[in-house]
Amino acid sequence: MFTGIIEAFGKVTKIERDGSNVHFDIQSNISNELKIDQSIAHNGTCLTVVQVQNDIHTVTAIDETLKKTNLGDWTVGSKVNLERCMVADGRFDGHIVQGHVDQIGTVANIQEQDGSWLFDFEYDTSQGNVTVEKGSICINGISLTCFNSREGEFRVAIIPYTYEHTNFHQLKIGDSVNLEFDIVGKYVKRLLG
Repeated sequence: MFTGIIEAFGKVTKIERDGSNVHFDIQSNISNELKIDQSIAHNGTCLTVVQVQNDIHTVTAIDETLKKTNLGDWTVGSKVNLERCMVADGRFDGHIVQGHVDQIGTVANIQEQDGSWLFDFEYDTSQGNVTVEKGSICINGISLTCFNSREGEFRVAIIPYTYEHTNFHQLKIGDSVNLEFDIVGKYVKRLLG
C-alpha cells in the first residue's frame, strides 16, 4: 500500500524491450536503498524491482501494464515520481493508494495562478470510474484533492512545492497521466451499482 506522497524523483536512463515486456532502468537517490523483489510506485504504478546497481534500479512492465498506464510514453530522460510502500508504523499522510492504475487521463488545461497552478483533467467514463467533489484522486502517484468534479473531468490545485518536487512541472496540455480513483469511492459505486 502507498499513500501518494512522493518520496523521490527517478530518471529513466535505459529502456529495453524483451518480447512484450519492457525493462526500465531508473536512476534516483533512493535506488541504492532498494532490494530486489521490493514494490515501488513509479508514477503511481506498482512495479517490482528486479535489479539494483548503485544508484540505478531496474523494473519490468508487462504488456497489460503498458496498455493501462502511461509507461509506454516514457523515454530516456523522463522524470518519474517514486514512492516506496508504506511501512506498518509509518505516518499516513496522503490517502489509500494501491499502486493499481485504473486508467489513463489527459491534461485538458493548465492555468498559472500567481504562484500556484490549476490543472484540468479528462478521462473516459466508459470504464465506470468517478470522482467525488473534494474527494481523493491519485495522479501519477500523487495524492490530491479534486474539485469541479463532473462526469469525465475534474480539476486539482497544485502548490509550488508539489509542482517543483513532482513531475507536474513537466506536464503539458494533451499529456497522459496515470489515474487511480479513490478506493472507497470504487467500493461504494460497486455496492450501489
